[in-house]
Amino acid sequence: MNKAKKNDWVKIHNIILGPEERAPQVPEDTKKVPLELWVKGYLIDEKAEIGDTVVVKTVTGRRVSGSLIEIEPSFNHDFGSYVKELAYIGPGLRELLKGGEHRE
Repeated sequence: MNKAKKNDWVKIHNIILGPEERAPQVPEDTKKVPLELWVKGYLIDEKAEIGDTVVVKTVTGRRVSGSLIEIEPSFNHDFGSYVKELAYIGPGLRELLKGGEHRE
């Protein structure tokens, strides 16, 4: 799906600040990259295609412009890669809070 029409749920992207515009107090690695924005909302324009500059209305009522990158985006959540240490920290902590082996 490469074409959207008014009121379609879409996702846009915009560069808020270029690397040269970043605040001087931000960390060095942060200064090297732009400050980017991704927003989901309802398309205000009558129609658009991926890559077009459009305006969306968010669920909170803000109007934001940016480049259309996705139509009907899904919600994807991720908690990152497996962390081996967390496999035993959680059960160990629960046991400790219960009083462990010394609990009667």
